[in-house]
Amino acid sequence: MAKIIFYEGRNFEGRSHEVTSNQPDMHSYLSRCNSIRVESGCWMIYEQSNYSGYQYFLRRGSYSDYQQWMGFNDSIRSCILIPHPMDISRIQIYEKNDFRGRMMEFMRDCLSIYEEFRFGDVQSCHVFEGCWIFYEQPNYQGRQYLLRPSEYRRFTEWGATNAKVGSLRRAMTSTLHCR
Repeated sequence: MAKIIFYEGRNFEGRSHEVTSNQPDMHSYLSRCNSIRVESGCWMIYEQSNYSGYQYFLRRGSYSDYQQWMGFNDSIRSCILIPHPMDISRIQIYEKNDFRGRMMEFMRDCLSIYEEFRFGDVQSCHVFEGCWIFYEQPNYQGRQYLLRPSEYRRFTEWGATNAKVGSLRRAMTSTLHCR
């Protein structure tokens, strides 16, 4: 069973809230979040209720303060358990809206889309299998976006404010599935 524990204080102190499934609104349990322990599973945590605002991908481990998960502040209001990944992950990205323009297909992580493929903006994409994380900058840095199997005709459909995607990776631990 997947489990994540949120703490109001840094270094796992203060009030805590344990979660084993999706939580659309944790405001009544915690006023802020300064540290997290992921005991099992892979999670996407969100700055605001109802899975909105900044997103952060977490896998098994201890995060003693919000900067360790690249957080901008101590506000975490909702979270999603990422489904156990399949053996195969596949995504197609397009340089224009509605699956037009140049297309690249991925079945593996990509540290820098531009360096590998000279691909600029990603305006649309189609996730066939697995869950993927888009990062605004290369090297898995910057804002993060969780994409589940679906068609995304415009970048706003995955929650982005611009079409910049610098890197992408499968939502799993480096070589092992989230357990």
